[in-house]
Amino acid sequence: MLIQYKKDYEKTAMGLLSYLPDFKNIENLKEEINLNQKDNDFILFLYRNDQNNVVGVLGTRMTDKFIIIRYLSLAPGFREISYEKDIFAELKNEYPDKRITAVPEYTNLLKAVEVDG
Repeated sequence: MLIQYKKDYEKTAMGLLSYLPDFKNIENLKEEINLNQKDNDFILFLYRNDQNNVVGVLGTRMTDKFIIIRYLSLAPGFREISYEKDIFAELKNEYPDKRITAVPEYTNLLKAVEVDG
């Protein structure tokens, strides 16, 4: 289940983000969390698995017609294509009027999970 980021999830989100190379630096990590807390187009989602554990974080940017995937980070032990497919399927169901696209680093992932296919 995808849930939109709230301040209550800050430590969990920061922990999941820290698996990504861009967010190993604490300043970058804090800057990203702050970016997603402001009322703007950058939306952070947390992903809960069937056991109700938060095991992933998805960074997006919303436009009128698109959802741009900026990054996806899953906890070790949950880095399987089935979780990635679930996350993108839920995102597509939540925003059926928007097309899902990605920054270049994640375009192959979108192709693998066939989001718009």
